[in-house]
Amino acid sequence: MKKARPRINPPRMNRLLTSRRYRLLRKNVRKIRNGVIHIQASINNTIITVTDLGGQVVSWDSAGTSGFKGPKRGTPYAAQIATKNAIYVLVKQSMKRAEVMIKGAGPGRDAALRTVVRSGVKLNFIRDVTPIPHNGCRPPKRRRL
Repeated sequence: MKKARPRINPPRMNRLLTSRRYRLLRKNVRKIRNGVIHIQASINNTIITVTDLGGQVVSWDSAGTSGFKGPKRGTPYAAQIATKNAIYVLVKQSMKRAEVMIKGAGPGRDAALRTVVRSGVKLNFIRDVTPIPHNGCRPPKRRRL
Protein backbone atom coordinates (compact mmCIF):
# COMPACT_ATOMS: atom_id res chain seq x y z
CA MET A 1 0.00 0.00 0.00
CA LYS A 2 1.42 3.37 -1.02
CA LYS A 3 1.84 5.94 1.72
CA ALA A 4 0.11 9.27 1.03
CA ARG A 5 2.48 12.24 0.80
CA PRO A 6 1.46 15.33 2.76
CA ARG A 7 0.33 18.19 0.52
CA ILE A 8 2.21 21.44 0.67
CA ASN A 9 0.32 24.55 -0.36
CA PRO A 10 1.92 26.84 -2.93
CA PRO A 11 3.45 29.89 -1.28
CA ARG A 12 2.10 33.38 -1.72
CA MET A 13 4.95 34.68 -3.81
CA ASN A 14 5.92 38.33 -3.99
CA ARG A 15 6.35 40.36 -7.18
CA LEU A 16 9.95 39.21 -7.71
CA LEU A 17 8.99 35.55 -7.77
CA THR A 18 6.06 36.03 -10.16
CA SER A 19 7.92 38.13 -12.72
CA ARG A 20 8.38 36.62 -16.18
CA ARG A 21 12.17 36.60 -16.03
CA TYR A 22 12.26 34.77 -12.71
CA ARG A 23 9.82 32.09 -13.90
CA LEU A 24 12.04 31.41 -16.90
CA LEU A 25 14.99 30.89 -14.59
CA ARG A 26 12.98 28.54 -12.41
CA LYS A 27 11.96 26.22 -15.27
CA ASN A 28 15.45 24.96 -16.04
CA VAL A 29 16.41 24.14 -12.45
CA ARG A 30 17.76 20.61 -12.35
CA LYS A 31 15.90 18.08 -10.25
CA ILE A 32 17.66 16.83 -7.15
CA ARG A 33 16.64 13.91 -4.96
CA ASN A 34 18.96 14.66 -2.02
CA GLY A 35 19.96 18.08 -0.80
CA VAL A 36 21.18 20.23 2.08
CA ILE A 37 18.96 22.91 3.62
CA HIS A 38 20.98 25.70 5.29
CA ILE A 39 19.04 27.87 7.76
CA GLN A 40 20.78 31.03 8.94
CA ALA A 41 18.72 32.65 11.69
CA SER A 42 19.94 36.02 12.93
CA ILE A 43 18.08 38.44 15.16
CA ASN A 44 17.00 40.61 12.20
CA ASN A 45 16.44 38.11 9.37
CA THR A 46 16.28 34.42 8.43
CA ILE A 47 17.96 33.16 5.25
CA ILE A 48 17.23 29.69 3.84
CA THR A 49 19.48 28.21 1.15
CA VAL A 50 18.91 24.81 -0.47
CA THR A 51 21.93 23.19 -2.12
CA ASP A 52 22.68 19.86 -3.71
CA LEU A 53 25.17 17.51 -2.06
CA GLY A 54 28.03 19.14 -3.99
CA GLY A 55 27.26 22.57 -2.51
CA GLN A 56 25.73 24.18 -5.64
CA VAL A 57 22.84 26.49 -4.71
CA VAL A 58 19.53 25.34 -6.14
CA SER A 59 17.07 27.64 -4.35
CA TRP A 60 17.17 30.31 -1.68
CA ASP A 61 14.88 32.76 0.06
CA SER A 62 14.90 35.10 3.03
CA ALA A 63 12.32 36.86 5.15
CA GLY A 64 13.22 40.15 3.44
CA THR A 65 12.67 38.84 -0.11
CA SER A 66 9.39 37.24 0.99
CA GLY A 67 7.91 40.69 1.50
CA PHE A 68 8.61 41.39 5.17
CA LYS A 69 10.22 44.74 5.95
CA GLY A 70 11.75 46.25 9.07
CA PRO A 71 11.26 44.52 12.41
CA LYS A 72 8.81 41.97 10.95
CA ARG A 73 11.70 40.21 9.16
CA GLY A 74 12.96 38.73 12.42
CA THR A 75 9.68 37.07 13.40
CA PRO A 76 9.06 33.31 13.37
CA TYR A 77 6.17 33.77 10.93
CA ALA A 78 8.47 35.48 8.40
CA ALA A 79 10.93 32.58 8.73
CA GLN A 80 8.11 30.10 8.14
CA ILE A 81 6.99 31.83 4.93
CA ALA A 82 10.57 32.18 3.68
CA THR A 83 11.24 28.47 4.27
CA LYS A 84 8.05 27.51 2.48
CA ASN A 85 9.05 29.66 -0.52
CA ALA A 86 12.57 28.22 -0.64
CA ILE A 87 11.65 24.52 -0.59
CA TYR A 88 8.31 24.63 -2.43
CA VAL A 89 9.77 24.19 -5.93
CA LEU A 90 12.04 21.36 -4.78
CA VAL A 91 9.24 19.47 -3.07
CA LYS A 92 7.19 19.78 -6.27
CA GLN A 93 10.17 18.38 -8.20
CA SER A 94 10.16 15.35 -5.86
CA MET A 95 12.98 16.09 -3.45
CA LYS A 96 13.02 13.06 -1.16
CA ARG A 97 15.78 13.48 1.44
CA ALA A 98 17.59 16.41 2.98
CA GLU A 99 20.13 17.31 5.60
CA VAL A 100 19.52 20.42 7.69
CA MET A 101 22.27 22.76 8.88
CA ILE A 102 21.14 25.47 11.31
CA LYS A 103 23.30 28.48 12.10
CA GLY A 104 22.49 31.28 14.55
CA ALA A 105 20.16 31.82 17.46
CA GLY A 106 17.45 34.02 15.98
CA PRO A 107 13.71 33.79 16.62
CA GLY A 108 13.04 32.17 13.23
CA ARG A 109 15.19 29.14 13.91
CA ASP A 110 12.53 26.77 15.28
CA ALA A 111 9.78 27.97 12.94
CA ALA A 112 11.95 27.30 9.88
CA LEU A 113 12.83 23.82 11.10
CA ARG A 114 9.15 23.02 11.82
CA THR A 115 8.24 24.08 8.27
CA VAL A 116 10.91 21.79 6.78
CA VAL A 117 9.65 18.85 8.85
CA ARG A 118 6.03 19.52 7.80
CA SER A 119 6.91 19.74 4.09
CA GLY A 120 7.17 15.97 3.70
CA VAL A 121 10.93 15.81 3.04
CA LYS A 122 12.65 13.07 5.02
CA LEU A 123 15.56 14.40 7.08
CA ASN A 124 18.85 12.51 7.33
CA PHE A 125 20.08 14.66 10.20
CA ILE A 126 19.77 18.08 11.79
CA ARG A 127 23.09 19.69 12.65
CA ASP A 128 23.73 22.91 14.56
CA VAL A 129 26.69 24.69 12.94
CA THR A 130 26.55 27.92 14.97
CA PRO A 131 30.11 29.27 15.33
CA ILE A 132 31.25 29.23 18.96
CA PRO A 133 34.37 31.20 19.90
CA HIS A 134 37.08 29.39 21.89
CA ASN A 135 37.77 32.51 23.96
CA GLY A 136 37.57 34.78 20.91
CA CYS A 137 38.79 38.37 20.71
CA ARG A 138 40.28 40.33 23.54
CA PRO A 139 37.62 42.54 25.21
CA PRO A 140 38.12 46.32 25.32
CA LYS A 141 39.93 47.70 28.33
CA ARG A 142 37.93 48.54 31.44
CA ARG A 143 36.37 51.99 31.57
CA ARG A 144 37.81 54.39 34.15
CA LEU A 145 35.74 57.24 35.55
